[in-house]
Amino acid sequence: MQPFTLTQPKNAQTAIQAAAGDQQSKYLGGGTNLIDLMKMYVEQPRQLVDINGIALQKIERTPAGGALIGALVRNSDLAYDTYISSQYPMVAQALLSGASAQLRNMATTAGNILQRTRCPYFFNTSFPCNKRVPGSGCSAIKGFNRTHAILGTSDKCIAAHPSDFCVPLIALDAVVHVQGTAGKRTIPFADFHLLPGQTPERENVLQPAELITHIELPALSFARRSHYLKVRDRASYAFALTSAAVALDISGGTIQSARIALGGVGTKPWRSPAAEAVLRGAPNNEQSYRAAAEAALKDAKPYKYNAFKIDLAKRTLIKALATTGGMS
Repeated sequence: MQPFTLTQPKNAQTAIQAAAGDQQSKYLGGGTNLIDLMKMYVEQPRQLVDINGIALQKIERTPAGGALIGALVRNSDLAYDTYISSQYPMVAQALLSGASAQLRNMATTAGNILQRTRCPYFFNTSFPCNKRVPGSGCSAIKGFNRTHAILGTSDKCIAAHPSDFCVPLIALDAVVHVQGTAGKRTIPFADFHLLPGQTPERENVLQPAELITHIELPALSFARRSHYLKVRDRASYAFALTSAAVALDISGGTIQSARIALGGVGTKPWRSPAAEAVLRGAPNNEQSYRAAAEAALKDAKPYKYNAFKIDLAKRTLIKALATTGGMS
């Protein structure tokens, strides 16, 4: 780990000023991802701006019936919040399926959506990686790519996005609230993460020194009928091979509306409007679920060791839909 200075501001404005003063700064919340990356020399900030002294630890209801979640709310606190678990079950389920109890007690809401890929070639600095060193190459494309993405890839990067939490967030049309040197702004969650394209080192749309302050969950009445399903190599402390977050609005045996997102298969949290369109107005049955799964994976591009993810993702989505729709 490289030497660094530690700054501990007491409010957002001074934190932003400190980060803006050194382009090699990183904000420190729970540190469950950042510190690991620093130990591996993947991240080498000159300054850590510790934001834990800023009042961003509340979960509040919005006037419209949604939720406003502070950037420093710990994953465990959010997962066990009674309003979140009752109104947005798939959010709580996604959080509880991630990491371990100890890590969930430290990891923060903002840190979760900013966590970086667990591609082993990204973590191992002896291998070329375009995320670490732009233009150096992607070792995973011709390497052991069993856990890598099959949606949203490019010839520069096929790393899968690691977050469970982000999958229901994109399904719910969450909004990210940020503050920076130019003031405050909001970012639709669908626009927050970037596809790798030709610039895989750019993973999100945050500007230098911008600080995430809150994540907002809009009110969605049928989010109460939702489910998050994760498939992984072992029962705990493992990243998703595939996952699905689904919410269904069902009336009289017909699906009126649906929200569908996939994890473990995309280079960013992956919403599937095509699958949602298939389900809209369709009968609530397994045939509809299968048609939606086919639509969701239609554009998948497998690599040498991860072609199995296509069928596994379809099965994961069908099972999540059946559980949500009461057909399992």
